[in-house]
Amino acid sequence: MNPKVTVTSLLAAVGFLGMASMPAMAIDWASVPGKDVVLLYPGQSSLEWTLTNGEHDGAVKFKQGKNCKDCHIGEENKMGPLIASGKVNEPTPIAGKPGNITATVKFAHDADTLYVHLDFAEGSQPDAKQDPKFATKVSFMISDAKVPEADRVGCWAACHDDETDMASAAGATRTKYLNKTHAKITRQGGGDELKPADDLAKLKADGYSLEYWEAQLNQGSPASTTAFTVFDKREEAKPAAVTAEASFANGTWSVTLARKLHAGGPYKDIDAGKPFNVGFAIHAGHTARRFHYVSIEQSMVLDQGTADFVAVKK
Repeated sequence: MNPKVTVTSLLAAVGFLGMASMPAMAIDWASVPGKDVVLLYPGQSSLEWTLTNGEHDGAVKFKQGKNCKDCHIGEENKMGPLIASGKVNEPTPIAGKPGNITATVKFAHDADTLYVHLDFAEGSQPDAKQDPKFATKVSFMISDAKVPEADRVGCWAACHDDETDMASAAGATRTKYLNKTHAKITRQGGGDELKPADDLAKLKADGYSLEYWEAQLNQGSPASTTAFTVFDKREEAKPAAVTAEASFANGTWSVTLARKLHAGGPYKDIDAGKPFNVGFAIHAGHTARRFHYVSIEQSMVLDQGTADFVAVKK
């Protein structure tokens, strides 16, 4: 065997793999318009709490037709610190935890791939020691208008009072889920009783599910990724279709998540002209589960239209 040929072949292979792991190298992000999104610390503010008169001041307005963003965009910097302090909806505050993170968010796409880019400084984060593997995680949730509650409340559509670490969990282990999959929803959540199998099959066939992507980060290491669907529970989406790249410099993370516009089931088709509801979440300081920062619901379209974000073609 010729060692020169072997080394050359190996270098070529490594170079190819490196290019494959960097989905956004062709995007000039300086040329893409961005928007600042303030993510707030939500504590145990579940969907059920949000809808309960006498507990959430906005419950009546929501039932009258107003969505979360109608009242709360612009209030995140007040809400997050209040909850993180333990004064509202947080029985186990993390000492020194900031109440907010602001991310500059940009969307772009090429002929076959959507790219979601976030720049953010997570500030001085205490080590919660909840997730020993990853210091920071960045999530992007997308709904294609087939989950009506997500259009109105964003990621709160999947956040229930009886999930793990929530107020009504009573020690149970439950992941995110959607209302219509459960037999009955009470102030304490949906419990474990699901609707009949035929009903669940119809909901799934109608596209009633959420999808989200997650980049797992440690400074100095390549990003890893996982994608999930949320239906009656959270499940990892397979085959793997999401990639990510990330860098950290001067206290700021730059993270890009990407997947094909048409990745096949269980992923949603992302087409121009379709309205999408999107949300963002960041875990910082080795946190897990509900101890994260989340955005109020946002909208996204490809190329042109009325939305909070327009993914530009590059």
